Amino acid sequence: MRFTISLLLFGLVLTASGAPAPEKANEKPAEATAPDNAAAKAPEPVVREASVMIDGKKIPYRVTTGKLQLKQEDGKLRASIFHVSYVRGDIKDSTTRPVMFAFNGGPGSSAVWLHIGVLGPKIIRLPGDGTSAPLPPMRVGENPQSILDVCDLVFVDPVSTGYSRAENDTKPGEFHGLDEDIESVGDFVRRWISEHERWASPKYLIGESYGGIRVAGLSQHLQSRYGMQLNGVILMSSLLDFATLQASPGNDLSYLTFLPAFTGVAHFHGKIQGERAELVRRSTEFAFGGYAAALLKGGDLSPDEAAPVAAELEKLSGIAAPKWLEHHLRLSPTFFRGELLRAEGKVLGRFDARVAWDTTDKSAQLPSYDPSYALAYGAFSSAMMDYLGRDLGYKEDQPYEILTGKVLPWRWNASNSVVNVGDRLATAMRDNPHLRVLVMGGLTDLATPPEGVAHSLRHLPDLPESARKNIRSSYYDGGHMFYLNPPDLEKTRADLVDFISAPKS
Repeated sequence: MRFTISLLLFGLVLTASGAPAPEKANEKPAEATAPDNAAAKAPEPVVREASVMIDGKKIPYRVTTGKLQLKQEDGKLRASIFHVSYVRGDIKDSTTRPVMFAFNGGPGSSAVWLHIGVLGPKIIRLPGDGTSAPLPPMRVGENPQSILDVCDLVFVDPVSTGYSRAENDTKPGEFHGLDEDIESVGDFVRRWISEHERWASPKYLIGESYGGIRVAGLSQHLQSRYGMQLNGVILMSSLLDFATLQASPGNDLSYLTFLPAFTGVAHFHGKIQGERAELVRRSTEFAFGGYAAALLKGGDLSPDEAAPVAAELEKLSGIAAPKWLEHHLRLSPTFFRGELLRAEGKVLGRFDARVAWDTTDKSAQLPSYDPSYALAYGAFSSAMMDYLGRDLGYKEDQPYEILTGKVLPWRWNASNSVVNVGDRLATAMRDNPHLRVLVMGGLTDLATPPEGVAHSLRHLPDLPESARKNIRSSYYDGGHMFYLNPPDLEKTRADLVDFISAPKS
């Protein structure tokens, strides 16, 4: 099964590069005069010292911006991985200091969203509750909600994203696949840990959106390939099994996993009334109870049986029962985004359905754009480029690929099946009984609804019952990037600090 890049993080956005600057008359390009072995020398990183106020304390840190080179066994350069790392400066014993590797998704995304959206010492701030478009250009400011006080941070851009590139005669496509991606970023993690002498440090992985697929696979790969046991894996607005998102003939699972998200969104916009937590609980119970039973009947479901199901769906979604019946009790999240506020002439965001902007075509059955993507992409892009150049002092002539389609086609390595990495996470947890998992999801996320990963975790194969106590979940008011909502940003920090600082069993 193939999935477009828009299925996960932000949609297919091709980064356009301008024409190269003209060469001077008596000057050759640097590549033409460089010695043959120049590519084997790693570029010098840029290192700067700074500090940030977190929890009322001044936290000094060293930020390193640069590239780590991945090489073949014969020493030949394969790729250069761009990354930005933050290491607290007043720690004498690094063996007790946790380090976290952060990945975004796509596939095709750099780590910009986690970097300046939530975790790093600098952050972008959207106006209000994060549902309004900011006035350009955007800049970063100090982030008092960063977790740098309790954990060092490494933000990693996989090959072809950010400034990371395949090198020499290695084709970029060799890195563009489920397993190829896990292998290459796993090699990066191993190298960074070794070069910084952090094998004795507690280690964590965090992945947002498709990044969750990546870190779930990494948890097993790092353990089996390098003997690197992790302390924690964080799945943020993520998934493990594509079947929970993608409906297909005979597979109604996604209709079940999206229903609680419909409930959270309908409640936010005042289309259903009551206490939200209770409504979402009731919606989840109905989704995997009466609703699931009705869908399993398929064409055998009689009109008399369908009517009460549609009535309950109306109460839980704000969409009228006749509309549910018209669609055979199956509404896609895309249809829902265009339908809930159709009377008001509004379309909802996919990544954050709290965002409701004017529709461009009131007669269209499906929305033509995602306003929650529109408000974030430009803001993060301009802020990141300003931060890299002006604050961190790192510049390159090539474009920084915030989010790119250059990773397409992506190899899913799942012949005649749907990608599901739950078994890899389960294996890592089985072989490392101390590995803990934190699941974080936004109640108005219509890209990767929280119930999708929750369903996958309930169905992890071969997971010992004793390991299930190591899984915990936390939910937020916002959507895919729930941390753009200020109260959710504070809660995110509190949950991460608690997870990292929890007594080790």
